[in-house]
Amino acid sequence: MPGANRRAGAGARARRPRGARDREEDSGGLEPGVAACDLLRGTSNMSFEELLELQSQVGTKTYKQLVAGNSPKKQSSRPPIQNACVADKHRPLEMSAKIRVPFLRQVVPISKKVARDPRFDDLSGEYNPEVFDKTYQFLNDIRAKEKELVKKQLKKHRSGKEHEKLQQLLQRMEQQEMAQQERKQQQELHLALKQERRAQAQQGHRPYFLKKSEQCQLALAEKFKELKRSKKLENFLSRKRRRNAGKDRRHLPLSKE
Repeated sequence: MPGANRRAGAGARARRPRGARDREEDSGGLEPGVAACDLLRGTSNMSFEELLELQSQVGTKTYKQLVAGNSPKKQSSRPPIQNACVADKHRPLEMSAKIRVPFLRQVVPISKKVARDPRFDDLSGEYNPEVFDKTYQFLNDIRAKEKELVKKQLKKHRSGKEHEKLQQLLQRMEQQEMAQQERKQQQELHLALKQERRAQAQQGHRPYFLKKSEQCQLALAEKFKELKRSKKLENFLSRKRRRNAGKDRRHLPLSKE
């Protein structure tokens, strides 16, 4: 049946796409891999019907692979994101406009200011009470003038809130003055002990350093002498007795009624 075979071959060639027939004729019966490459190059010039016919011939999976390999990759419209880097370290950092800028952002690095307290700083030197009192001795005259002014104001305001405020201020001034006098007496006592130890060392004797408890006893003895001299010893002792009695009363058991 040679005639039937020729008619069947002609019908198959007629059903094939025009581009495929041309490539088949040009290839002259090449290998399947070469024909696939030719088909891949010519799919851009085929009509929609020819593409459907080609898909039915080669299969859906192979057709998708051919079309995916022939179509160019879509270029992204967005520009590539660059790393946030700056050329100069003091230059502000470039931020994206699509990202919300934080409320607190450090644009330029600022050196942190460190507060310095001269009372506890080594740069201010060591604290010497004698030198301090001599340097700020003029403050005693200012305090005395302020105390006299407060007393005059207290005489004008006999009652009310202003009288209470002035009374508390005067009491605080007197307490500060008493504390300053006690501190001055302690300094004088330490200075006298220091001079005594220095005299013993000059005579060739070994200096004796008093304990802290012995220094407190000497300070208390000087305080009693000062109170006796100013005739305030009885008031001091009566207050001391009442304070000690209150302390002892706390430790006593409660009486049962």
